[in-house]
Amino acid sequence: MISTNDFKNGMTIEYDGQIFTILEFQHVKPGKGAAFVRSKLKNFKTGTITEKTFRAGEKVKKAHLERKQMQFLYSADDDYIFMDMEDFDQMTINKEQLGEGVKFLKENAVINVLFHEGENIGVELPTFVELTISETEPGVKGDTVSGSTKPAKLETGATVHVPLFINEGDTIKVDTRTGEYIERV
Repeated sequence: MISTNDFKNGMTIEYDGQIFTILEFQHVKPGKGAAFVRSKLKNFKTGTITEKTFRAGEKVKKAHLERKQMQFLYSADDDYIFMDMEDFDQMTINKEQLGEGVKFLKENAVINVLFHEGENIGVELPTFVELTISETEPGVKGDTVSGSTKPAKLETGATVHVPLFINEGDTIKVDTRTGEYIERV
């Protein structure tokens, strides 16, 4: 059990029988009345974000997550097959559990699969991935307005907006949290 006074961003807690990640929290001491902690929590299973207010010093159960490195092998329909890097066991994870990050997942990528009490509850993709542009409009010489972007299709099928100088076949770095172009590699 941990106190709400010990909250940190990224910490995982168990509340109402579900597992949440603390996205934000704020300690509030009003002039009148007791102090409280306002927090924004993300549900691991559903991905929904809820706001919850706790009394200052209230105890909640800390969720202990086990992270296992697994390699993405292939996909079949909405199922994605991963291999444990230690014992080579294979595991199937459905598309819903992978969430939006599935569009940046390419074969042989290594990710962290999260377990709570032996049950798979989610995945952690790397923050940045390097992917190759499979299709985009060619850049036109003299078309150099700063801040202009064009859509580009990646090798995984995802579409991101890239600067005009990026061409087909270029490898770029993409932020998996926001889906934004970072830099050319």
